[in-house]
Amino acid sequence: MVEKRDSSTEIIIKGDTLIETIPSIKDKALRINLNKNIYGTFSEIGAGQETVRQFFRAGGASGTIAKAMSAYDKSFSDAIYGVEADRRYVTEARLRKMLNHEIKLIEERIDRSENPNRIFFSYANTVATIDFAKKFKGHGWVGIKYQLEPNQPYNEIVLHIRFKENDARLQQETLGTLGTNLIYGAFYKHNQPRKLLRYLYDHLDKDQLEIDTINFTGPAFTDIDNRLMSLQLVKNGMTDAVMFAPDGNNVLPAAVLYKKNILALRGSFRPVTKVNVDMFEKSYDMFIKENKVDKARTQVVFEITLSNLRAEGEIDEQDFMDRARLLCSLGQTVLISNFQEYYKLVEYFSQYTKERMGLTMGVNNLVDIFDEKYYRHLSGGILEAFGKLFYKDLRVYLYPMLNDDGSITNSENLKVHPRMKELYKFFKYNGKVVDITEFDEKNLKVFSREVLKMINEGQQGWEEMLPKVVANLIKEKSLFGYEAEEVMH
Repeated sequence: MVEKRDSSTEIIIKGDTLIETIPSIKDKALRINLNKNIYGTFSEIGAGQETVRQFFRAGGASGTIAKAMSAYDKSFSDAIYGVEADRRYVTEARLRKMLNHEIKLIEERIDRSENPNRIFFSYANTVATIDFAKKFKGHGWVGIKYQLEPNQPYNEIVLHIRFKENDARLQQETLGTLGTNLIYGAFYKHNQPRKLLRYLYDHLDKDQLEIDTINFTGPAFTDIDNRLMSLQLVKNGMTDAVMFAPDGNNVLPAAVLYKKNILALRGSFRPVTKVNVDMFEKSYDMFIKENKVDKARTQVVFEITLSNLRAEGEIDEQDFMDRARLLCSLGQTVLISNFQEYYKLVEYFSQYTKERMGLTMGVNNLVDIFDEKYYRHLSGGILEAFGKLFYKDLRVYLYPMLNDDGSITNSENLKVHPRMKELYKFFKYNGKVVDITEFDEKNLKVFSREVLKMINEGQQGWEEMLPKVVANLIKEKSLFGYEAEEVMH
């Protein structure tokens, strides 16, 4: 696919066929302005009034903009929107207060009887651009609360962004483009939320901006599962990882992981078995007993990589939803990532915490870590990767493997490539790899692929290999192809 760009439009062609013509930012703003029914406010804090500027410059803004403001001074901002308990300003709570406050004002000040066809909106952002020392690149919350029909309940789209550019002026311009894309998409692409998501990057590149959280609510989005929208962010390359809470809502990873001790368990969880639960419970018990671990500030994360979600080259979204339901039923926080190598996962966590971290894994996963083929893209090879992985305050909790002859493989007798033997010994005897010893031996015979096969073939007995709540949910929701009438008697 080839892209041709000019200052007004972006034209995408494939071969000799026109695939799509993307309107310019000016054209998007102008289309909003020329819609006589769309009317609302802009409230922007932290990066100037970059979004509303696009609408003023496009022309016809008097029919769209009821008010544009930037409560830049903290005292003024607190006087208008209230004081946050944590005294922070670049937060989701602050953004929602801004949206709700401005909608309330426009409802109070614009007479509906004189404007029966008006549909109101409030656009807001609260951001921090790159600091003077260029140590923190900046981030922010952006959102819109809006109607699609007069007197209809409001819809909301709220997202979190991370800036990647190293210049505050460029970040401001990027924010203005994103904001215009969001407003345009909210009104004209709301019935195609996946396209709306992709169109947020119109006239932007992935190296300018990262979107790591997004939530859709309201009558226009009743059929939207925000976990699937999270998956789209990773699938489309908009971010490397997204997180959702046990209640199914997308959450900001930074807020969940900030200054926490983190214990992560990677797996396919297809489905969640008793061995997964045993691995988690036993490693958790060991982790919280570490002298550097504060139980009250410990976050457990169940991670599924994008490669684990692929089926026959494509991501099976129904399969993803099945796994998501099961993990949520166990009360777990789930991370969907694009990190095939463990060192990338640890680097990601290290953005948010310097506290001790733990990785729970099986023998095969640890052996793979010591396979050089995964690090050929690094100039420093496996040594560079291990520097990033084990230089951190990290422990690997190793769950043993049952061999065909009945013997058990653990950290003492596992075999790595001869060239890696001394490297493995270095990390093993420096306490970076710790065996899980209090395991339930009967769980070593449980394999998720066998459970899945039994479910698909209607065999009996698979329930015994799963936590009771998981087995019940599979039956109740007909997950992983389960069909009650196919069970053999």
